[in-house]
Amino acid sequence: MRAFIAIDLDREIKSALDALVDRLKATRADVRWVGVGGMHLTLKFLGPIEESRALRIRGIMDDVGRRHAPLPLRLEGTGAFPADRDPRVLWAGVAAEPGLLALQEDLDAALEADGFEREKRAFTPHLTLGRVKGSDGLARAMAEWDKHRGDVFGAMTVRKLALFESLLRPEGAEYRIVCEAGLA
Repeated sequence: MRAFIAIDLDREIKSALDALVDRLKATRADVRWVGVGGMHLTLKFLGPIEESRALRIRGIMDDVGRRHAPLPLRLEGTGAFPADRDPRVLWAGVAAEPGLLALQEDLDAALEADGFEREKRAFTPHLTLGRVKGSDGLARAMAEWDKHRGDVFGAMTVRKLALFESLLRPEGAEYRIVCEAGLA
């Protein structure tokens, strides 16, 4: 199974982000927009794993979760990777709270001890909302996107981690929660 560890978002935040995506879809830009079911904050992409390994990963998630208290998560603003002039990924911002950064670092270190490669890039918390496929309509989409640079999409308290399975389909990825682990 293709897997990753993430924070699932509250329904209210997903609704606010979905409303933004609906406005952006109206621009008819050549962008693959993320649906509500794909809205999550990825902490660690694992790649293909055997289902039997999911039990070990669940144990690692439990251990890491016990070392971290529930933490605040705030989604605000919009941006693009690698840059606004040549966007490939359109994202909603996530405040880089110290507790979130510590949780991700601890998770990455614990998974490295189990044979997963450590992330080479610094963790930049964000929520992918769209992947640019072509330039058609992109100028219209970016004009609408810019209107939301300062928007606040909501806040929540993170109480658990989730191991997700990613099922690749022609119409886009579908995600299923395999298991969850609580924070202390």
